[in-house]
Amino acid sequence: MVTWETPVKPAELAETRLVEAILDGSFPVNSNLPPERELAEKLGVTRPTLREALQRLSRDGWIEIRHGRSTRVRNYWQEGNLLILSAIARHTETLPADFIPNLLHIRQLLAPEYTRLAILNSPAEVLRLLQSMQSLPDTAADFTQVDLSFHNRMTILSNNPVFTLILNGFGELYQSMGLLYFSLSQARDHSRSFYKKLLSSVMANDVYQAEEVTRRVMAESIDIWRLTTFKEAQ
Repeated sequence: MVTWETPVKPAELAETRLVEAILDGSFPVNSNLPPERELAEKLGVTRPTLREALQRLSRDGWIEIRHGRSTRVRNYWQEGNLLILSAIARHTETLPADFIPNLLHIRQLLAPEYTRLAILNSPAEVLRLLQSMQSLPDTAADFTQVDLSFHNRMTILSNNPVFTLILNGFGELYQSMGLLYFSLSQARDHSRSFYKKLLSSVMANDVYQAEEVTRRVMAESIDIWRLTTFKEAQ
């Protein structure tokens, strides 16, 4: 059966190009965008299409539309929201150098809590999940998929849907960075050790040990990521 790809709408294409231009510094923070006519010509779209794209960018916090004055590029790090964060994560070619380490720091804060809640709410299911993860194929692709599925399931079992929404917002980035991260045997060994220690904590019914194990491992993963990117740069 033929699968038809949905064509990208002109407004969506214009929106994507403008976000890329903001992220790569072509339109710096606190600068003004060119007049509508000029900008529409640069993007190859009509002015109504451009206005639609600008309204979306304004809604998401990228720009400030000022009637009678030039449209300003917002300081999206200080004036943005989770929609901004998710959009940045999708533009992997323009990610700031410290974006992923900062993201991993956030995971270090969140993962121990949703792990603790998941074990408290559904210890039997967490136990079954961890038992199924004790023997994994030694490939970056398998570890990436299993690790993402694990954290996703733990957020769901925490019964706090905000954890899941945050994680889902970085699904695409998680896939790409996971393949790089788990290309290191050290990273795969580190995760194997984590799954084993977490399983032991759950079997001992020690939720606070599980929380501490998770916190420590999430911190160590930041150092491994830095090692991964260092090797990639060589």
